[in-house]
Amino acid sequence: MSSEFIYQLFALLIAVIVVHAVYVGAIRPSADAAIARQMELQAAGGDFVPERSLAVVVRDFEQEACFILLLWALAVMGYKARRTLHEQALFARSLLDIPEGTSVLPQDAREYSRAIEALPDAEQDYLLPRTLLAALQRFATTGSIQAVSDTIKENCEIEADRLDSELSMVRYISWAIPSIGFIGTVRGIGDALGQAYKAVEGDISGVTVSLGVAFNSTFVALVLSIIIMFCLHQLQLVQERLVLDCQRYADQRLLRHLVS
Repeated sequence: MSSEFIYQLFALLIAVIVVHAVYVGAIRPSADAAIARQMELQAAGGDFVPERSLAVVVRDFEQEACFILLLWALAVMGYKARRTLHEQALFARSLLDIPEGTSVLPQDAREYSRAIEALPDAEQDYLLPRTLLAALQRFATTGSIQAVSDTIKENCEIEADRLDSELSMVRYISWAIPSIGFIGTVRGIGDALGQAYKAVEGDISGVTVSLGVAFNSTFVALVLSIIIMFCLHQLQLVQERLVLDCQRYADQRLLRHLVS
């Protein structure tokens, strides 16, 4: 199991524990007290305006599941954003010490590769060192500048596809949260229809509570989905910049110095 998989597993476990503890300790007791108070006022008759407190809006199991998935998705995106920022920090370092006006021949490629191979193993796995090392090895083997250019472009395209595929779980979560909200809507409407006979008799408290479940779950799910999609697009923007900056770095620091 990779370290990223273990991180995601523990992030999900911690999200479940934290959210459930907050719900059991604070949200549900406060919401139950507010609902009981409103029922008492409604049973006493007279005009009153029901309070729409935050605890009542987010009290149900569907909203709890949505918050768990939200925290999990944010943790996953935070992990990937942290790695991307570490990779971007390499652009400020001189991985290739090629003086201005110096020409690099195929037999010189091995010498310039040593600086990259001396990096720690974790940094050698980053996009920029991998791309530069692959380009130098291709140049030493073929002596073709066009082959080096194709290697750089191919590595960047493969990395872009890999980064995009690794976000599939976050996209699934962004789809699952509104779906859970719709499940809460169906459940609430079903409960309201099951208590329709009480409304005919004059007791509409059960129907109003069930309809509250229906609309609140969808409302919360859609709001959380908007938050996740915003964070996802920001992460994709950072990752796309990483790939483009890598290709530009390789072109400016290596490709223009090569002489076949």
